[in-house]
Amino acid sequence: MVEIELDGKKVDVTEGSMIMHAADKAGTYIPHFCYHKKLSIAANCRMCLVDVEKAPKPMPACATPVTQGMIVRTKSEKAIKAQQSVMEFLLINHPLDCPICDQGGECQLQDLAVGYGAGSSRYEEEKRVVFHKDVGPLISMEEMSRCIHCTRCVRFGQEVAGVMELGMIHRGEHSEITTVLGETVDSELSGNMIDICPVGALTSKPFRYSARTWELSRRKSVSPHDSTGANLIVQVKNNKVMRVVPLENEDVNECWIADRDRFSYEAVNSDERLTQPMLKQGGQWQAVDWQTALEYVANGLRQIKTDHGAAAIGALVSPHSTVEELALATALVRGLGSENVDYRLRNADFTPSSGIRWLGTSIASLSQLQRVLVIGSNLRKDHPLFAQRIRQASRKGAAVSVIGSTREIAHRDAWAMTLAGVHTVAAGEWLQALADVATAIGAETGVAAPSNGTATDAAKAMAASLLGGERKAILLGNAAAHHAQASQLLAVAQWIGAQTGASVGYLTEAANTVGAQWVNALPGAEGLNAGQMLAGGLKALLLLNNEPEFDSAAGARAPAGLEHAQMVVTLSPFKTNLAFSDVLLPIAPFTETPGTFVNAEGRLQSFHAVVKPRAEARPAWKVLRVLANLLGLQGFDFESSQDVLAYVRQGRGADATHVAADLLDNAAPAGVDLHAAAPAAAGEPVVASIYQLDGLVRRATSLQLTADARGEGRALTGTQPALDEVTA
Repeated sequence: MVEIELDGKKVDVTEGSMIMHAADKAGTYIPHFCYHKKLSIAANCRMCLVDVEKAPKPMPACATPVTQGMIVRTKSEKAIKAQQSVMEFLLINHPLDCPICDQGGECQLQDLAVGYGAGSSRYEEEKRVVFHKDVGPLISMEEMSRCIHCTRCVRFGQEVAGVMELGMIHRGEHSEITTVLGETVDSELSGNMIDICPVGALTSKPFRYSARTWELSRRKSVSPHDSTGANLIVQVKNNKVMRVVPLENEDVNECWIADRDRFSYEAVNSDERLTQPMLKQGGQWQAVDWQTALEYVANGLRQIKTDHGAAAIGALVSPHSTVEELALATALVRGLGSENVDYRLRNADFTPSSGIRWLGTSIASLSQLQRVLVIGSNLRKDHPLFAQRIRQASRKGAAVSVIGSTREIAHRDAWAMTLAGVHTVAAGEWLQALADVATAIGAETGVAAPSNGTATDAAKAMAASLLGGERKAILLGNAAAHHAQASQLLAVAQWIGAQTGASVGYLTEAANTVGAQWVNALPGAEGLNAGQMLAGGLKALLLLNNEPEFDSAAGARAPAGLEHAQMVVTLSPFKTNLAFSDVLLPIAPFTETPGTFVNAEGRLQSFHAVVKPRAEARPAWKVLRVLANLLGLQGFDFESSQDVLAYVRQGRGADATHVAADLLDNAAPAGVDLHAAAPAAAGEPVVASIYQLDGLVRRATSLQLTADARGEGRALTGTQPALDEVTA
């Protein structure tokens, strides 16, 4: 530790820290533009000049290391004059368009100009003009004359997103920020550039000119998409969601969110919203009131139970639904006497697990890993925020190895990080590839591997990597979880983890995959799994928040399997499943209902509704509770979503923030045959692309206009190494 004097106060900071870090610790604000705590130090805006005793001139606080006994003054006449001079230079070419700027009211330049700017300008020459650029459907760069060249966006691309899509060209007054790889900015994290831009140069294209920041109410929420559970601030005007930005949480999403977390709100305002209950009568859809619709469903379920037995009734529930919704849907089906309930819509292997499958470590620890082996995940697109954490680890020297098919590893640069080893094989050969790694580890440790493998050069390189380092993780991706040999892959991964000291876990696909397991939204011993239910045979089926054509492994075959049912009830915020449904019940999306999501590390995160339900839509937990009451089922007397959560906590176990640790268990099922060949018909596992993951992103107009949604993601370099290349 080093002690310095800052504005007369003694401050202890770590050796190697900058003056800015000491000021942050002391709670002293130093004006700045280019400095950002998550980015490297550029020291190019010079706004943070401070007076350091014995220094011949003011020094930039962000780039000046502390020394023992240093005396710093941030508010002396020398420091203030330096800061005022810098502000004058920054404003020389800046346009005088604050009244029409979309950044107005939350502009760092505007705020600091009030404190450090002059009342009038001495500059009389013509201001420079930078022509606007069209960089895609998400970011607006139409006012680049406002740019002050802080390079935050450039550094974000290089260091966090892993893709240098923006760069600075020319010098001096002619400098400008522009695209350097192509015409558009296509990173799945690109929206964060909007947040870190301190001026109105980069703004949100979907939000542009729709509201002023001071008109917006701000409410906390949680992302309903992937398993990160990113914390959000949803901004609302006139009971309408206008914008979504990140809420900082170092343990979960730091200060970033993925583009699908940021822009999927467009779907909740779309014309595809289902606004009132509907029944299909004579092949035609008729709008009805809630009482009529729920009585129709209750009477239908009673009749089917009487005619065909409770086993003819089932429910397919989405892992993007809240804990409360999943718990009540599961309890309703079991209350009717059926065990047919499942959330594993895209799985091919339904072997029961002994515990809740989860990440196997904390999300925050991903940034500190030294060795990583990822199996069956296009990490950057499946879990953008996990990818950026592992990218941080890679920048610190972590060795990241990957086993996957061409979807997961189109080329080495597809992950936007340095990969120590890449082994690209068809999905049916993943088990063999993993067995080869186990064999190579066994040869090094002298312990017999559990399955027959061959210590190939690729396997030896990955084995050597995993046997080195201290903090290690083996991560099974969405494709590995949905694989026909998922249980065998887990068993071999667990053996490798035991021999190398690595944690083993699933990245988990959806916002509530862990929560769905926690509430036991799984078939009982006599129940049908999701694949069997979609194949047909049930007489009544409840579809909670999912579209089988897009959300299940059955895909286009799903309607044929459901057409034999006497009654299919869809609970969805959208007009969907029209071809095979008999009842549509409008439920509220995450912005209009309270609820809880459990992320990949088992963290419970509850949230409130940020706006009122649209038209006749109602929170799904209320719909399910009333339906259970109409059916005469016991134990459905909940008055609030908090009551439902308390009921689940009591029955399943959880502390204040996490699922009980003894429930989290990635142990492989007993008696798994590690030598079984993959079913010939299994093919590639069914995995949703980044902007097809759920009904919200599928209906977000701006996201569907991106290169990723159109399948036009480009290579990041011109020359790609061989797909199966592995380097030690």
